[in-house]
Amino acid sequence: MFSLILVRVLFLALFLALIYAVQRFWFVRAWSWIATLANPNWRLGLHAGLIVLAVALLAALLDPLLGRAVSRMTFGKSLITFSSLWLIASFFGFLAVESVGAVEYVTNLAARLRPGAVAADFNPSRRAFFQYAAIFAGSVPFLAATYGFAAGRLRYTIERVDVPIANLPPELDGLRIAQLSDIHIGAYMPPAEIARAVDMANDLHPDIAFVTGDFVSRVGDPLETCITELSRLRAPLGVWGCNGNHEIYAGVEDEAQRIFQEKGMRLLRAQSTVIEHNGASFNLLGVDYQRDQMVSGERTGPMLQEIEHLIRRDMPNVLLSHNPNSFRRAADLGIELSLAGHTHGGQIKFEIVDHSVSPARLITPFVAGHYTLPMTNGHANASPNSNGANKAALYVNRGLGTFGFPVRIGVPPEITLLTLRRT
Repeated sequence: MFSLILVRVLFLALFLALIYAVQRFWFVRAWSWIATLANPNWRLGLHAGLIVLAVALLAALLDPLLGRAVSRMTFGKSLITFSSLWLIASFFGFLAVESVGAVEYVTNLAARLRPGAVAADFNPSRRAFFQYAAIFAGSVPFLAATYGFAAGRLRYTIERVDVPIANLPPELDGLRIAQLSDIHIGAYMPPAEIARAVDMANDLHPDIAFVTGDFVSRVGDPLETCITELSRLRAPLGVWGCNGNHEIYAGVEDEAQRIFQEKGMRLLRAQSTVIEHNGASFNLLGVDYQRDQMVSGERTGPMLQEIEHLIRRDMPNVLLSHNPNSFRRAADLGIELSLAGHTHGGQIKFEIVDHSVSPARLITPFVAGHYTLPMTNGHANASPNSNGANKAALYVNRGLGTFGFPVRIGVPPEITLLTLRRT
């Protein structure tokens, strides 16, 4: 217990130190640039403005500790938005500028070490080139953050995915599933945007619809409004869901289940139901957010323990579990298909050569999209080389909303249409 607390304290200290280093980098440079201005009135006014900006950013950063006092101010939400965008853009801008500086240092060092090099050999334009390169590189994250907030987070995309399912009866081949996830209703996800996503999902004419958690972000978010909009989903086999981690944080797991039922839907909490279609059936299971192995210093045991007795061997199983990290356990238990969300696809993704860089990789190997794992429990003849016939499948939805930073760059919000296929 003590060691876990120590790790968390050290992580927090490192995080705060990083924020301080990045902000000091920008504010010291801004202060120095202002000091070069000839007009003393301009210097005084801009220095004062810089101090006010630093205080505002600090207040926005500490807003959760101040009882959301900043958020309740007249321009509080705008300040929080600006601060969020500034923090993420300034961090990546810092990395970009320092990277250019590192390249400049290496090239200068190589030039000095070149045989026969003398001071006269150095081109004065080299320094100017790297100065302009640093300005350009440093500005890109700020432009990207602006785009990610103004457009990227609202550019809904429809992902159509065929998913081979082990043990799928012929009658269920072609079953169409619409999946929404991570709505996060609030300042950055108004009801009108949820309605737009629901309309897009309805236009896909799914047979069944699933919503895999995180309807809200925090206490006080309008849960009922969110679920009311989701109740407009139309599918012959119904609308089903599961809770996410933010329902736990907000303490609304029971309320979410109640409102789902009032609106003619069903939210599964360590429960199962048999869905019949075209004369065949599959077993639908749902769980609340599955915590990872260590919670408050104590091991919680393997995930999905509460549904082990609900798994069927006479029909395919489909699991709604917000946390994609439950997939390995689901595959071990012989669950043919898992649907998850939680990651938001990282909200930011960069392509470096042929590799994707996303913050979500810090918490899971299952960032977004379709994954498979060998499935053995209850399937004695399972083989990982059987063209998917004995593999468990997972689909991770990138979600609609945002959390932490109201930005999406390279990770558009998603509405998924999954079509089940026989392997």
